[in-house]
This record gives sequence, structure tokens and C-alpha cells, in this order.
Amino acid sequence: MADQLDLNLLRVFDALLREGSVTAAAERLHLSIPAASRALGRLRRAMGDPILVRAGRGMVPTPFALRTAPRVRSLLDEASALISADRDLAIGDLERTFTIRINDGVAATLTTAAVEATAAVAPGVVLRFVAEGSESTEALRDGSVDLDIGAGDLTAPDIRSMPLYRERVVGLVRADGPLGGVRRPTLAQLCRYPHVSSSRRGRARGPLDDVLEAAGLQRRVAAVVPTSAVAAFLVSSSDYIGLVPSRLAEQYGRSLGLRWFPIPADLPEIDVCLLWHARLDADPAQRWLRDTIRDALDVPS
Repeated sequence: MADQLDLNLLRVFDALLREGSVTAAAERLHLSIPAASRALGRLRRAMGDPILVRAGRGMVPTPFALRTAPRVRSLLDEASALISADRDLAIGDLERTFTIRINDGVAATLTTAAVEATAAVAPGVVLRFVAEGSESTEALRDGSVDLDIGAGDLTAPDIRSMPLYRERVVGLVRADGPLGGVRRPTLAQLCRYPHVSSSRRGRARGPLDDVLEAAGLQRRVAAVVPTSAVAAFLVSSSDYIGLVPSRLAEQYGRSLGLRWFPIPADLPEIDVCLLWHARLDADPAQRWLRDTIRDALDVPS
């Protein structure tokens, strides 16, 4: 008869999938290696799956384990929130990894503030930032992502949202380039030089093109790169014009030898929000992290 799954076994499962090693999982859970190995055996019997299989010198999770991992993580988060809901959280003793899905343009300016603010009071906390790939709410629901930070309208009845700040797009050029000495370039001037477009979907056209078209103008996009940070690096070594988030330009423009300027057009502003699943509303650790990120950005509560 198969073993019954209990919360401790689920913790072992989660650690095995995170670490990909019985030894590392044992260290993570402060177990002996034989105890972790016995727990893996119980998991295999209970789930009817090898969970981890040998691949060369290491071990890799099975397809079943990969499919199951987010659900197990979600259950552990809910259990943690239930157990600790009425207890005071000892931030200094907190040991937890939070996975944060984040937009590249936001990551370049937010991650430093978030990491410094959390490390100052909770050295045992690890912030694991992952790039956007899909904005699906399923990652928040199944626990594979704890927080989502970025632009866009990612809403659903079970998703909570906190506005962080409003972002605008600015122009970026090399300070010693052809437009480096022009304080406020006109639309016509912007069309005289090639542009670099930042789009992880590979799009060359954006809102500026609609404005230019209405004015009887057209720009030439010479390069399309996946992120705003890459666009800034490309601009720093060329005569290209880039459009990037203002916070990115303000924070890193000068160190890269760049100058930024407002675009003479009514371009849409971007609302950057923090999102999480409703089941983590009452989780003290997650609530602390949300407040810490908000405070690090000087966002009013």
C-alpha cells in the first residue's frame, strides 16, 4: 500500500525539485542525507513516479515531477500562510526564496532597490528574478511565480494588484553623437537618424510610428533588440536613437555616455504594477515583501 503524502514529504519534494539533488535538498531542509533519500523513496511510492532520474553525473526531474512542482509549491505556500497568519513574523530569521517575474525595463531600475532593501533586514531571503515569457496568470495561481512586476493589464478575479509607479518613454542618444547637443529634438529631426526598437516580441513598429504617420513622417528602424537595456548599450556605441523607460535613462544614461530627452508626441504612459494571487493576501512574509518593494520605490501606501 502506497505511503500517504504529508506536509513534510511535500516539503522534501519541493526541495528536491528546487535543488535537483538529494544532498542539496537535505542541506536545504537540515536533514541527514539518508533521511532525505528515504523520503525520496516514500515520495516515489506515493506518487508512482521516479521524481528524479540519473542524467550523467547529476539528476533531472521527470515530466510528472515538473508538472506537479508548481501545485506542490502552491500548497506549501497556503499551508505556511495558514499556520503563520496570526503570528508575528521574525523578518530577521526568515529563510525563503521568492520568485518574481519582472519586465526587463523595470528590472534594470527596480532590482537593486528591492535586493538592498530586503537584504538589509532579512539576509536569509533570496529574490529570484525571472524574465517575462508569458504573462499568464497561471504562474501566479500555481505558485511558480510569487509576484509579477511589470506593465500591462494582467487582471483576474483572483489576482490582486498594487500600483507602483507610472512610466513614460523617452528618447536616448549618444551624448557626443549628432543629436547629443539638441535639447529637444523635433519629430523631423528624430526621423533623420536610424532607430533601435526594443521588443521581446520582435516588433519594429510602436506608438511613435502612428504619431509620425499622422504628421506625414516616417522613421527607419535599423535594429530590433529584445530588451531596453540592450537598446541602451547599442545606442551608446552608434548614432542610433532608442526609446526606453525614463527611469532606465535617468539611472544609467550618464554612465553609458548617453543623453535622454522627452519625445515631442503624446505617447501612452505605462502603469507599472505589482501583482500576486489572492491566496497569498494574508501570508505575512509575502505581505512584508510587497510592502518592502513599495517602500523601496517611495510609493505611497
